[in-house]
Formats: sequence, structure tokens, C-alpha cells
Amino acid sequence: MGLKEQLRGIIPDQVLYHISDHFDVIGDIAVISIPQELSEYKQQIAQEIISHRKNIYTVLNKVSKVSGEKRTASYEILAGDTTVTLHHEFGFSYRLDVSRVFFNTRLSYERMRVADQTECGERILVPFCGVGPFAVPAAAKGAQVVAVEQNPDAYLWLEENISLNKVRKDITSIHGDACDIHLLPHQKFDRLIIPAPYGMDGIFDILSPLVERDGMIHFYTFKTKNEIPALIEEYAQKGFDLTYYNSCGNVAPGVSRFVFDLVHSPRP
Repeated sequence: MGLKEQLRGIIPDQVLYHISDHFDVIGDIAVISIPQELSEYKQQIAQEIISHRKNIYTVLNKVSKVSGEKRTASYEILAGDTTVTLHHEFGFSYRLDVSRVFFNTRLSYERMRVADQTECGERILVPFCGVGPFAVPAAAKGAQVVAVEQNPDAYLWLEENISLNKVRKDITSIHGDACDIHLLPHQKFDRLIIPAPYGMDGIFDILSPLVERDGMIHFYTFKTKNEIPALIEEYAQKGFDLTYYNSCGNVAPGVSRFVFDLVHSPRP
């Protein structure tokens, strides 16, 4: 039974249609965006979520979109008393504070798709690594990972998650701006995993010279569907062959997060 059906009889039908059945679950925290039209029913909505999902102890109402250098949103606690949780994903565990770091559960299958391509001994760079959901699985495969994160809160959770998942010997963590290549080791990488924040397409040109010939870049960016053909051509002109691309979910009307798998094949 969806959330909307659970709330039938609790919230008047004339406003019930404003609510979505969808909400995100991070560990034992549910994150929902409640429309203004339903603001007076926030507590009832939170209690319905908790009563039907025994693994949820906290309900957060997302009141602003992700923004700023820390890539965080603002939340209102509707139920529970903490925004810290332990999230499990494909055998890995991540401790984090939902209110102070960026973490997207909708990318879980995408993270495992990339991890499945990783081979032992690869040298991998993960900028904008957050609390580690791309970096930790790669390190667990035996890759040598350099993980970069600027948000001090996310960096502290990254450090904890490196220890929690027992991959300390395979990850070098750097607290700093991924755009500052002087912070990085003086080496080339076999694979770059770049979950670029919105509006930071320029990071591709900054970091792509660091990939080995025949190395792979997994690049994430926000585009409309009609922008894709020109973007693919642009990558080709820069010496990258496209092996795969796909939408990783809508973020706004007509705008999706896309991933591009690109092999470095410079022309003679």
C-alpha cells in the first residue's frame, strides 16, 4: 500500500493528491518533501510512515534543495531525534549525518555497476567522493583509490567509513577541493569516477588529463535529453570514445543526471 492510500481518510481527498508515494530511505531515516498544501498534516504523514515501516525511526521533511559548497539541503525533523544514521548498501556500510552531507540512495545500483568494472590493482581517482559510496566498493575490489572531498563533515564521515569497511590500506583520502590538482599525487590513473555536482561540467577538462591512455572515465552531469548528442560529439573531439551512457534519474522537469563511460583514445 502506497503512502497516499495509507493517508486516505486522514487527509481530505481534495488535498491528498498533492502528496507523492515516493520518499527516500537512508539507513533508518525517511526523507520526504511535503508540499505547502499539506503543511498542517506533517505530523500525521510522519506517523503513517513510521507505523508502516518498522525500520524507520526518523522522518525528515526536506525544505530546501541541495545547494552550496557542502552540497547539503535543509530539513525539518518531524519524528525522531537524530539525523545521524547507518546506511547499508550491497554489503557496505556508511555512517553519515543526512543534514550535513550529500548522499543519494538512488545511485546505489549505479555505484555497483561501476564497482563491478573495477579490477584489483587499478589506480582510481574519486573527486567529490562524499562519505565514500563510490570509493569504498572500488577499494574493496583491491583498487588503489584516491578519494577527495571538500566538505569537512563529509570528510570526517569518509574517514570513519574507510575504517568501518576495512579498506584503509587501499584508500588515500584527501580533504580539499577536487579542482586543485596540486593536492593530488603526481601520477596518472586507470579510472576516474567523477560524480560532478550541478553546474561543474568544467571539472572534466581539469581532471581528464589525469587518466591513462585507454583508461576509463565515469562522468556524471546534469543535462536535458536534447543536449546529449552534442555532448557525445564534444567528448569524441577531446579524444574519448563513448562505451555507455544512461540517465540516472530526473532532478528537475526535463533535466536528468546522466552518466557517460568514456575511454581515453586520443587520436594521432
